[in-house]
Amino acid sequence: MSEDHKKQLEQQLWNIANTLRGKMNADEFRDYILGFIFYKYLSENMHLYANRLLAEEDIKEYTQIDEAAAEGQEYLNAIRTEAVETLGYFLKPSDLFHQVALRGASQAEVQGEDGAESLATEAQSNFILEDLTAILRNIEQSTMGAGSEDDFEQLFEELDLTSAKLGRTEKDKNTLVAKVLSHLDKIDFKLEDTEADVLGDAYEYLIGQFASGAGKKAGEFYTPQQVSMVLAKIVTTGKTKLKSVYDPTCGSGSLLLRVAKEVKQVSTFYGQEMNRTTYNLARMNMIMHNVHYSKFDIKQEDTLEKPQHPNLKAEAIVANPPFSANWSANPLHSNDDRFSAYGKLAPKSKADFAFVQHMIHHLDDGGTMAIVLPHGVLFRGAAEGLIRTHLIASCNYLDAVIGLPSNIFYGTSIPTCILVFKKQREHADHILFIDASQHFEKAKTQNFLRPVDIDKIITTYRTRSIEDKYSHLASLEEVKENDYNLNIPRYVDTFEEEAAVDLGLVAKELQGLNLEMQETDAVIADFCQQLGIDAPF
Repeated sequence: MSEDHKKQLEQQLWNIANTLRGKMNADEFRDYILGFIFYKYLSENMHLYANRLLAEEDIKEYTQIDEAAAEGQEYLNAIRTEAVETLGYFLKPSDLFHQVALRGASQAEVQGEDGAESLATEAQSNFILEDLTAILRNIEQSTMGAGSEDDFEQLFEELDLTSAKLGRTEKDKNTLVAKVLSHLDKIDFKLEDTEADVLGDAYEYLIGQFASGAGKKAGEFYTPQQVSMVLAKIVTTGKTKLKSVYDPTCGSGSLLLRVAKEVKQVSTFYGQEMNRTTYNLARMNMIMHNVHYSKFDIKQEDTLEKPQHPNLKAEAIVANPPFSANWSANPLHSNDDRFSAYGKLAPKSKADFAFVQHMIHHLDDGGTMAIVLPHGVLFRGAAEGLIRTHLIASCNYLDAVIGLPSNIFYGTSIPTCILVFKKQREHADHILFIDASQHFEKAKTQNFLRPVDIDKIITTYRTRSIEDKYSHLASLEEVKENDYNLNIPRYVDTFEEEAAVDLGLVAKELQGLNLEMQETDAVIADFCQQLGIDAPF
């Protein structure tokens, strides 16, 4: 998609967001807009699929089927069987997004099938809330008994069309929802263009906007694209295909999908998310990026307390877990295979290393994992120090430590780092340290990694090159001498030596300034004498 088209799309989406702005906060209207976008995607995908099935029939267009006629019902039953098997769900013609948007339009411009602008009249039945509620429920019910049932279960539960936040009266709610649908109806997501990802761009743009606008709460489910790109490029180094990729704190799923952009094929996506709303977003995100329902397995539960993929060994693992989160640190976990070998559990108030241990447990022998964490994990002692020592001295799993700039995550300004782990390291005699903390660009209140900054990190990681004040290869003995403290300045010296000062030259400059001041004082004294006033010195 061209930059102009992308900007136009973003403007259209922002206009839609403004329709709901003021009525609810950012993360609430996020749920509505993204839910409606998902409904639009399902409708357009269903429409295209049905038309392909009908290509050999007398009926060339899905919406021409007479749903009330016996012949029409036969067509619909046959299409339903094929659609549920292939797409995972079914929508009849009258339930398609465009048809509902047209029915909801009243005294508002709508786009007709022929591309012409037309005005809906009050004579039309334009109350769509009940129909829309039933349609969304029917989509979920169409998957019952099918392989896609778990992936569609309660997927639209955040779209509460009875909420008072949409309006005081039913008419007010209907008007607002109809307006949003009408706006969305005019956006062409170009689903037939396999090279374009208009829908994905729209979805990620909105998620990013809501994360930046809603602060810490939204930041829990969104990793800035530049950081996602670094993680994805690291875990796909040397790979063109992946059997599996796993994110134990997957949020909206964008990080998993970013990994897929770096390789030709990912066989299966695995993810777990504790927050119900963002769990739903992740499933929607997968489907809207054309990941077949049989190729992803996203679960909703607390990853540390109730892991949902006990036998998983993933080829690539990426994560941006909540920084220094609380967890139970229940003594029973000491017998859990994920934690038992370390002798200590991560502190109750800092679950960072618990996530690391969980991910390493699920990492395949030939795989790579990359995790974003706060800098404290590099040097904090006690239980964390023991776990860190075990990972390096006993396991030798740590492959690289990458320091990132501060203030690049929504909702927190703390500096962060990326830890890279491998169970079978090609360079087992050293650990790569990269200090990328000073390589960024500032935009308003947020810092971000530029393409050149990302390229520098990835090139340095892949070539394991040494650069003064940027990267260093630390031997295991050097790390041991530092008592397994990984604080980056211990390994990458970024000290800038100040230029030598010529004190003789400075003395001469001061003497010159003193003479100038004496001459100026004499001139001022002369003026004061002429004016008959005392000099100020």
